[in-house]
Amino acid sequence: MRSLGAAAALSVLAAAGVAPVRAADLGGDCCADLEERIAELEATTARKGNRKVSLTIAGWVSEQVLFWDDGEESNVYVQSLGTAFASNFNLTGQAQISPGITAGFVLHLEFDSNNVYTTTQDNPNGPPGDQVLYANWFIKSEDLGKISVGKISPADDSAVVAIDGSGTLAAAYWVAYDVFSFRVRGNFAPGDSLIWGNAISCRGYGGGPGDCDGLPRNVVRYDSPVFAGFMVSASWGEDDIWAVAGKYAAEFSGFKLAAVATYSETTDQAIGGPAVGGALEYLQASAFLHHVPSGLWGQVAWGHLDQSVNPDDFPETDAYYVKSGVRLKVNSLGATIPYGEYLYGTDGALIVNDNGTAGNTADDVTRVVEDSESTFWGFGVVQEIDAAAMSIWLRYRSHDVDVPGVDTKGLDTVVFGGFINF
Repeated sequence: MRSLGAAAALSVLAAAGVAPVRAADLGGDCCADLEERIAELEATTARKGNRKVSLTIAGWVSEQVLFWDDGEESNVYVQSLGTAFASNFNLTGQAQISPGITAGFVLHLEFDSNNVYTTTQDNPNGPPGDQVLYANWFIKSEDLGKISVGKISPADDSAVVAIDGSGTLAAAYWVAYDVFSFRVRGNFAPGDSLIWGNAISCRGYGGGPGDCDGLPRNVVRYDSPVFAGFMVSASWGEDDIWAVAGKYAAEFSGFKLAAVATYSETTDQAIGGPAVGGALEYLQASAFLHHVPSGLWGQVAWGHLDQSVNPDDFPETDAYYVKSGVRLKVNSLGATIPYGEYLYGTDGALIVNDNGTAGNTADDVTRVVEDSESTFWGFGVVQEIDAAAMSIWLRYRSHDVDVPGVDTKGLDTVVFGGFINF
């Protein structure tokens, strides 16, 4: 039996690439040599954190193929999905300080190989958007809530899309992200231009139409514990950007319900746009309902943007969004999810005039056009592949914008995409 045990130990060490240890002198320090060998083996092995802080590695890879037709030109691009949906991996760690109190960190690295927000009709290859998306530490109490410090989502960041439990989130939400920087075709006045990402503009407040405060920022954030399905969040940072949010989730009689309402303000001069000198004020609300037995689900959302200092009397901007579909089990791969969507925005078209010096943004003048309207509608299907932690989708969208005095052309897109989690 001793011989079998020794052979097994030698086999393990050999498989690990460690030379076998000769028999130790039992009259001396019998454990020193073995401990040294174990230390060498540990030094060459990737570990899940240390003995105090756990470490988890996760992420996904995502890409899509986009066909577009703007009424004058058409083409096919291969794109990443844009920040927050681009390929990434993230490291999270956590350690218990005492019963009910933990500390941890999040480090989220993103690799946006062909930045979807910078591709245009003339440029199929946007600059890569590789970045540290999140980098923060936190302390969490089960009774008092969680404080996070660093680069993290503000309280209202992507709050509407975060409650979408349909399985179609990567394929469709209320930002026209895959044609964000595409020019709207039309007979604009000399020097004027409009991109589809500004058809319902956030006036420089990050994000896109609808989801205005949609990017991680350097902030301090608080998240309360959940009480009877309710929780609140608040954040502050980056020279007086602050936000508050309230969320609710519940299950009853076969239904799952999630709802959110948020409010935020920014006076950050670096954001630019018409709000320089004042505050941009953003309010949004959304509800998601899923009837689990039938698979039917639906979501409604609303966003409202205004500014406190408004010398040019720019109008208030509103965006409304609805998406609905059904989760079906029609094959062994996973859920099949057909859906339809519609977005409508008012008084949000942001026109840029280059003052006759195209390419020089320093002298650009912007204005929000009253009585402008923008819509997109579409439909698609998502197929989940459970065995590979993967989803693929096929989607059609039709974009239109109406600017008083301008004869604009619409934009049609067809997208095939997918992502795989790890």
